[in-house]
Amino acid sequence: MAEEKEGGEVVRVILLCAAWYLISSGNNVVGKTLLNEFPYPMTVTMVQLVSIAIFSSPVLRWMRVRPRSDISWSYYKRIIIPLAFGKFLASVFSHVSIWRVPVSYAHTVKATMPLFTVLLGRFLLGERQTTKVYFSLVPIILGVAVATTTELSFDMLGLVAALMSTCGFSLQNIYSKKVLTDTGLHHLRLLHLLGCLALFMFLPVWVFTDGLSIFRDETLIVRRDPWETITLLLLDGGLSWMQNLVAFTILHHVTPLTYAVASATKRISIITVSLLLLRNPVTLPNVVGMFMAIMGVLGYNKAKYDANKAKKKAALVPLSQVTSSKHLYHPLQHPPFHPAYMFNHMDAARQGPYPRLPNGTAPVLQTSLQNGHIPPSKTSHSPSHVSRANGSIEAI
Repeated sequence: MAEEKEGGEVVRVILLCAAWYLISSGNNVVGKTLLNEFPYPMTVTMVQLVSIAIFSSPVLRWMRVRPRSDISWSYYKRIIIPLAFGKFLASVFSHVSIWRVPVSYAHTVKATMPLFTVLLGRFLLGERQTTKVYFSLVPIILGVAVATTTELSFDMLGLVAALMSTCGFSLQNIYSKKVLTDTGLHHLRLLHLLGCLALFMFLPVWVFTDGLSIFRDETLIVRRDPWETITLLLLDGGLSWMQNLVAFTILHHVTPLTYAVASATKRISIITVSLLLLRNPVTLPNVVGMFMAIMGVLGYNKAKYDANKAKKKAALVPLSQVTSSKHLYHPLQHPPFHPAYMFNHMDAARQGPYPRLPNGTAPVLQTSLQNGHIPPSKTSHSPSHVSRANGSIEAI
């Protein structure tokens, strides 16, 4: 029964990963197709935020996810609002990069996320990595460098935007984990909260930037049918929301390492699908650089896993190394003396089977009372006695 349940869980994860790859690849292809004739990346981001706000509410009610816990206003100002701001900017930069450069190159540059994660963790959280982790970053940097120098459709704005979006998503991952740990929010509830905050913060900004530019763009209708543009916008927003939903679901079912490996594999599928469907021109060195960067990400995940495993192993002290500081007494030796011994045994001494004297006390033989031990009585011609009366010990 347990094996059947485990097998069913593996099949579920495989199907979720396949859906994740398919949705992500479709989302990137739709986004690139849309932005080719609709150069308004901020509008595409706003549609995605609207999709998160609208579609997440019924799903959260259906899943019976509890409402968000009480979060102080100071925590909102320090963590959550900046996190929503970063989510919006990272999404905008991501769409700018897809607009300016091919999808395959944009995702090759995004393979540098481990580099940003290590650097930001070092400067913000003081985290130190192993030498193996640092060396695993070398193939990533070399792969991105080779892909950049051989990219036929290179654009500096697209490169900078891809790097900025990668840095923003790295920060988002770091602080999202902090919020989930500090507040106990459900991950889908946090996604909905950040989407709503980002939407309300930047809706006025969008009205006075992209909103006015779209209405003044007289060639927009000529370049593409308006209904086709609206359809692509809605499709892109829906696919983006589904991608986030499936990604969080996979993260819930697998370990962080498995999720990281699946994410790297997803990037390979996006690059491959975009090359096949969008047919942007590439060279052999360009492809080699792309896959070198992806293989570097897989190597980083393995090095990070080994480092975490070694850290956990070092934190566990083997049982054979645990020594007791207590002195073990021989079974025939008297137990160590403790003052509570006499007080705990006074009632028993008064009521026990001791010979009673006329004054009601129970005599015992004189002894040193060493360690609270009373030896057996011995015959003596001139015994000295002590009596225990009213909880006191006095000589008689």
